[in-house]
Amino acid sequence: MSKRIFDFLISLVGIIVLLPIFFMIGILIKFNSPGPVLYTQERIGKRFHPFWIYKFRTMAPKAELGGSLTVGNDARITGIGRFLRQAKIDELPQLFNVIRGEMSLVGPRPEVRRYVEMFRDDYAEILSVRPGITDLASIKYRNEAAMLGQVNDPELLYVTRILPDKIRLAKAYLRHASFFADLSILMKTLFSHR
Repeated sequence: MSKRIFDFLISLVGIIVLLPIFFMIGILIKFNSPGPVLYTQERIGKRFHPFWIYKFRTMAPKAELGGSLTVGNDARITGIGRFLRQAKIDELPQLFNVIRGEMSLVGPRPEVRRYVEMFRDDYAEILSVRPGITDLASIKYRNEAAMLGQVNDPELLYVTRILPDKIRLAKAYLRHASFFADLSILMKTLFSHR
């Protein structure tokens, strides 16, 4: 079975099973703060093709005006949004990105255009595959926002240390990519969120 077929089938089953939960989360988001249920943001996908990534909205409307990095106890995060982020439930709508063929279940996490352009040569290699909902960096940097919240210049830390390490992990994934490696990353992701 090809990776694309596996991704499609698992995502389709996941959406069907989780649909009642999606509906409940949507109601909670609407009751908690005004604005849409879903948040979309441009990310750069395979072969540098841009696409819109889907997430449950966890911040106040127009929060993107405060910058693309989320740091520590960011005041823009709503009450329900904090729980959705901690449990990584906000990422579940990306199953629709997988169905659309823009993402895979496992693959290098997609970045915003600004950071891709900073490391374009590295991303020329990384973006030879579809970006994923989870990867090795997602597991290692599960508490990234808290890490960024501990320094005076979060952007500097992200660009000089965290993002280069994510790029290193993405390249390591490409070198050892296989069906069983993907299963291992999926299992580690599930257990890291327990």
